[in-house]
Amino acid sequence: MDLNEILAELYLCKDPGVVVGPGDDAGVFRHKNTLMVETVDVITPIVDDPYTFGAICAANSVSDIYAMGGTPLTALAILGYASCDFGPVVIKELLKGAVDKLREAGVCLIGGHSIEDSEFKFGFAISGIVKSSEILRLKGARPGSVLILTKRLGTGVLTSAVKLKRMRPSRLGPAIQSMLGLNRVASMIARRSGANAATDVTGFGLLGHALNMARASGVDLVINYRDVPFMEAVRYYIKKGIVPKGARRTLEFCIKDVAFPEGFREADMLALADPQTSGGMLISLPERRLGVFKRLADGEGMAYWVIGVVTRGKGRVIIR
Repeated sequence: MDLNEILAELYLCKDPGVVVGPGDDAGVFRHKNTLMVETVDVITPIVDDPYTFGAICAANSVSDIYAMGGTPLTALAILGYASCDFGPVVIKELLKGAVDKLREAGVCLIGGHSIEDSEFKFGFAISGIVKSSEILRLKGARPGSVLILTKRLGTGVLTSAVKLKRMRPSRLGPAIQSMLGLNRVASMIARRSGANAATDVTGFGLLGHALNMARASGVDLVINYRDVPFMEAVRYYIKKGIVPKGARRTLEFCIKDVAFPEGFREADMLALADPQTSGGMLISLPERRLGVFKRLADGEGMAYWVIGVVTRGKGRVIIR
């Protein structure tokens, strides 16, 4: 259970300005005629280059705003590091990468806070705005909708393989490019094509985030495993025993509400649970609007995969 789930159980704020409280990808608050959307995210290093890591952190942090259908506007940096181990040169490169990526997203970095920490951590609190008619939420997926994924899976496994020196860093290029990609276009297309629910696929993997959507919407999500896109060699490394701890934890948490085909291999289960950094969006879209989605996505040159459907149910994920 993560912090948002605990807050969703305990949070008792009755302020009428709260449009979306804890439990979704981001919170939404109405101030007069403006809907503010806000989120925070912090991660530990997944690549060695500070500039690249800073940029990935920024892309990862703004992702929740896009997942809610919003436009990110400002950012506050959060940095934890051991000042004796990392000097100004490293921190400046980290921030330069972050600022460049935030600028690409149209976001202004307006401040931040650092603390002494034995484990390096970096992230952002992001604020933005969203139109009431364009809010995308976890709940809302309806039977008869199709499920669309906008990025390949596998960043957790591949970055772990590099850390364990089982894969050359030079082979991580496609994963890095994926993590650097903003979900801005995916969010725009989801809104314009009439999506009824959406989330970004991050630390809980496709399996965990799909289950969150199923539970929130009171439906079952049926995912065709053969249609799920993976980065090259992901399943190879899983079979070699390279599995992030987060993948195993997610699988243990989800498995009681997930139906796998008979004989489905554990390696394939773990691939679906692989924790993603700056992953793509999982979108529920009325099937009749799929043609509109395809035209918009093709026009923008955006990759996407139709991976399943939404059916009547009670909050499960069914893998076929």
